[in-house]
Amino acid sequence: MLINMTQLLEIAQKEKFAVGAFNVSDNALFQTVVETAEENMAPAIIEVHPTELAYAKDDFFKYVVARLSNSPIPFVLHLDHGDTIQNVLRAIRCGFTSVMIDGSLLSFADNVALTKEVVHICHQLDISVEGELGTIGAMGDTFEKGGDAVTGVAYTDPQDAKLFVEQTGVDTLAVAIGTAHGIYPDGFEPKLNLAILKQIKETVAIPLVLHGGSNNPDSEISSAVSLGVQKVNISSDFKREMYKKLTEILTTKGGWDPNNLFPEAILAGKKVVKQKMELFESIDKAHLYETVKPWRMDSL
Repeated sequence: MLINMTQLLEIAQKEKFAVGAFNVSDNALFQTVVETAEENMAPAIIEVHPTELAYAKDDFFKYVVARLSNSPIPFVLHLDHGDTIQNVLRAIRCGFTSVMIDGSLLSFADNVALTKEVVHICHQLDISVEGELGTIGAMGDTFEKGGDAVTGVAYTDPQDAKLFVEQTGVDTLAVAIGTAHGIYPDGFEPKLNLAILKQIKETVAIPLVLHGGSNNPDSEISSAVSLGVQKVNISSDFKREMYKKLTEILTTKGGWDPNNLFPEAILAGKKVVKQKMELFESIDKAHLYETVKPWRMDSL
């Protein structure tokens, strides 16, 4: 069942669990997430960065939309880190039910203006919008933008968050509390500023989003969920395990047929996705959406 982010996270917020948002750009990654969600009766978010959308091509998402629509599990198809109106419109044409517009590297006023414009467009189509305030770090092995993971993280100001939500009308807000995109290097110990997260939650009523959820201590992610994070983005963790297994197979067994190469890699990825779902407490929560109506967009 394909729904929008508001439909998905309204229930997650009420029931106090989070939903994983997993980045995909091909059928192996997509299959890994969808089948894990179905096997564990867990709602999930299929997330696609603009560079992933460009790589996979629009036609691939015709299959994605059909597959998600025909599943008994609630899914959201979400644009991750869209940074232009053109990105957003492309996602809408492909059938995405939720988009992120990331103006976090702009001034506060420009971020508000861009986000407000996207909200105006998307809400007419019943498409949810995620905004971002503050700067999330970025490691060298990620396609996503951000500041230096050690010195470039600008924490979200709680009062700015309140104004941003009021002035833009966004449905969800990505906050910066110390995470970074990608995999942390050996010896680097990430530390989330949970005190700031608590302050933001006290000033903002909408669901909060944690970007850069990979490679962080489980205890800190669990604490963030308990404090009000309803969406956690995961990309590097499950992709890394899949391609480690694929490299092992190619090195030890060789071969070239995908049906011989990918099954074990998909199983390796599924283990990570399931572990994240357990951490977010989203397993066996699909039944909570039985009365939710599937999202439909009859025309643009």
